[in-house]
Amino acid sequence: MKKENISDAVIRRLPRYYRQLTDLCARGVVRISSHSLGQEMNITASQIRQDFSCFGEFGQQGYGYHVEELRSEIGHILGVDNDHHLVMIGVGNLGHALLQNFPFIQTGFTVDAAFDVEPSVVGTSVNNVPIYAMNDLESYIQEHQVDVVVLTIPQSVAQETADKLISLGVRGFWNFTNVELTSTVDDVKFENIHFADSLLTLSYRIANR
Repeated sequence: MKKENISDAVIRRLPRYYRQLTDLCARGVVRISSHSLGQEMNITASQIRQDFSCFGEFGQQGYGYHVEELRSEIGHILGVDNDHHLVMIGVGNLGHALLQNFPFIQTGFTVDAAFDVEPSVVGTSVNNVPIYAMNDLESYIQEHQVDVVVLTIPQSVAQETADKLISLGVRGFWNFTNVELTSTVDDVKFENIHFADSLLTLSYRIANR
């Protein structure tokens, strides 16, 4: 199957597989069947086999999957070995918390810099990530590889900021602004994060259990 034909649902299950396989490795599990993996993840064995078949043949009949090898293959598909370079714009409460606590390196991202308009944080660092003034952003992007920008900025400037970054060549955005960012540039990718959506989904499930 060509990668462009792989459904979004399959792509969104890949990180779940990677996370579960990482946990299995930590527990010392060497091999696992699709049935057992499905039980661990509450996914049917046929769904797992169907998902994996989009990317090749990973298991062996009668043996199942070698956990570490499968984890490595899924990680490669996800690009965790590509050493993506990332910068953050906005080092308020959320930005600071992400820099301090999120394991970027474990997902294949190196956080090189952060930018903010607040004079009190410019010139400082969080978890060894230097924070620069927004005025330095354009020259920084022109001089460094930037694969992804994390946006934790006010909604009012979110699209304008993204458009500027796209014009500078940035093609990946992890967007926490609670605005659905878009672009007419074909190869720009957004991952728009809405915390309220997750909480409202839980609300629905509680209300309709």
